[in-house]
Amino acid sequence: MSQRLSVGLLFGGESPEHEVSIVTARAIAEHLDPARFEVRPMGIARNGVWAVLGDPFARLASGELPERSAHPFMPLERGAENTPLPDLFFNALHGAGGEDGQIQGYLELLHRPYTGAGLLAMAAGMDKWITKRLWESEGLPVVPYEGLTEERWNRDRNGCLAACAKLGLPLFIKPANLGSSIGVEKVKRAEDLPAALDRAFTFDRRVLVEQGLEVREIEVAVLGGDDPLVSQPGEIVVADEFYTFEDKYIAGKSHSEIPAQIPEELADLVRKLAARAFAAVDGYGMARVDFFLERASGRIFLNELNFIPGFTSISMFPKMMAASGVPYAELLTRLMDLALARHAQTAPKQKGFKSGSDWFQGSQA
Repeated sequence: MSQRLSVGLLFGGESPEHEVSIVTARAIAEHLDPARFEVRPMGIARNGVWAVLGDPFARLASGELPERSAHPFMPLERGAENTPLPDLFFNALHGAGGEDGQIQGYLELLHRPYTGAGLLAMAAGMDKWITKRLWESEGLPVVPYEGLTEERWNRDRNGCLAACAKLGLPLFIKPANLGSSIGVEKVKRAEDLPAALDRAFTFDRRVLVEQGLEVREIEVAVLGGDDPLVSQPGEIVVADEFYTFEDKYIAGKSHSEIPAQIPEELADLVRKLAARAFAAVDGYGMARVDFFLERASGRIFLNELNFIPGFTSISMFPKMMAASGVPYAELLTRLMDLALARHAQTAPKQKGFKSGSDWFQGSQA
């Protein structure tokens, strides 16, 4: 390909993972192949306005809230109304807005290729509760759980607490649609559960309550489509009781081991389960699939799936791919090529229909 493609690098967003997304996007911008791609940073500020003028990285990092264009249907900032559409988009938006199908639907309306999975997969993969239900339907192993809605919690707190009590203690409380361990709590005493649920519902109207197991955290990276490349497993050796946001991005007390120190037959099982889990939600592009390995029994459970894993220097996805023969820059190029391939596949599909009749043109007398 002789002519460089312009790439709209989307980052920031209105979710609690705004800061993580900035770090991810900076790393991507630094490593995209300059011979093939011209990077155009497009930062979505915390107020939802797209900052595309000047240095969007610096502007979002400073907390700037740009003024929105006067055009009601355009999220671009004022003064950027004539910004040309890039040839394709690299989606580096973590969490709600970028990882739940919203931005995918918008980009479909723009008829532009974009990295990662489509709207259906992203929406299903973002919601931990829905993901578990889909995996269960495929016979895949998941940790015992209870899903709660805010409406149910407000209507019948005692009933919700009784349902959670059946899981035993400890329990993990997780907002269904957040990542980076934001909002996750470990509850060891029954009397602490109501307050923990109240806090979780400040982040999401859907909350997952999981049985707390003593586990090792095993992860694999998946890259591709129907026949994806699945990396060798890695392990997060957790310093605290679970892998918190503070530990992931600030304190850095935990560390990773690649490859994970597990038997070869278990590593093979994890890779096969990851491919099945990816396919079960119509995965495409990339994903990090996380597992729990129960220490006492040796049983393996699917934990969750992340369709836009971090690309920071400590992120497991690029590190596992590099250990499996796909270095960082090549990984980014492959993601671009997958985006272009999916767009080339779907763009020609027939979308319209004409009945050959005029029945719809007006009411019949």
